[in-house]
Amino acid sequence: MAICPKRPISLKWRLPNCLAPSNKRAVVFALAFLALLSLLLTLWQWVVTWPFPLHQRVKDRDYVPPVTLLKPLKGWDEKTHDCLGSWLKQDYGGAVQVLMGVSSPHDPAVEGVSQLIKAYPGCNAQLVLCEESLGVNAKVSTLIQLLRQARNEIIVVSDADVFVAPDYLLNAVAPLRDPEIGLVNSFYRLANPATVAMRCEAIAINADFWSQVLQGRSMQPLDFALGAVMVTRREQLAKIGGFEALADYLADDFQLGNRIVRTGKSIALCPVVVDCFSPPMGWPEVWSHQLRWSRTIRACKPLPYAFSILSNATFWPLLWLLARPVPGVLAMFGICVLVRMVMALALQKRLAPMGRSGLYAWLVPVKDLLQFALWLLAFFGNHIEWRGQQYRLLRDGKLVRS
Repeated sequence: MAICPKRPISLKWRLPNCLAPSNKRAVVFALAFLALLSLLLTLWQWVVTWPFPLHQRVKDRDYVPPVTLLKPLKGWDEKTHDCLGSWLKQDYGGAVQVLMGVSSPHDPAVEGVSQLIKAYPGCNAQLVLCEESLGVNAKVSTLIQLLRQARNEIIVVSDADVFVAPDYLLNAVAPLRDPEIGLVNSFYRLANPATVAMRCEAIAINADFWSQVLQGRSMQPLDFALGAVMVTRREQLAKIGGFEALADYLADDFQLGNRIVRTGKSIALCPVVVDCFSPPMGWPEVWSHQLRWSRTIRACKPLPYAFSILSNATFWPLLWLLARPVPGVLAMFGICVLVRMVMALALQKRLAPMGRSGLYAWLVPVKDLLQFALWLLAFFGNHIEWRGQQYRLLRDGKLVRS
């Protein structure tokens, strides 16, 4: 057995000298192939977004069935007030019932919702105290209790931090005119990247996520939901066992969409994008959030998530360059990273036009390298932090308190 000779530690990574020349060439060739493959997958991810009618509005305003909006709440800030207010100002011709739920009478949201309801006396809005604990997922527990008081067939579920345009409800309900559509959801954007770390996360959300969803849809129909806003029917909820069936899962949005698809219905994407607001986060908070997201996706879709690393158009070209540091490979590395940055900026601009995005182009390759670390850690751990609590994520996506 050949033994690699000991060498001084060098900051320049290279293939081990103990490898035979033919093996070195094979490794370099494999890395070159993976680098070019990642570039092609990145371009494909970009191309599939072109035909999607992002931001397009419906012209027919006649379909306005009665709707019940369910809003689980925890905590309160200025943005919560604005986000909830956007739902109470909908330009919608049908009846809208708004149910806002809190799990404790001492939650700051109680006072905030009370003031909001007074500010919109013409709205059918109600604060509901949901003190029962009906599962590990506290949000779903609240949804179970809110649904008991829902009066209408069309059910809209939305997170507290979601801000919508005045015509959003009209556009989100429209696809349900087709009885084969079982659920409608929307792309969302991080609307307030206040720190450099949040700018990095904005690349993952505002550039990569929505384009990856469309890339996946180009291969097979959607079989999961996006959780910012989900619109469905009570009939569909009853067929999957209600929210009770989701009470112990972390990714309740994935489970809801997946179970509805298994009943024979399909999922539609509303072209109108919603805004999500987040409290200011530094690198530790962003890392924790992204790690939870990575482990959740891995639990929900293990095989697609395992192969997702192939589209990292910074990591593979960098490995190729380190293995073969010659001018030609350096040029290819530069091309891959440039294409990746241009694509990310273009996708962000289309989904969420925000000033000074170009100043943070350098974060695109940084995000890609961090993404590799997150991808790796997703397979070597099952503990997550969510809403200040520690949980263990089981293989089927269920949560267990640590």
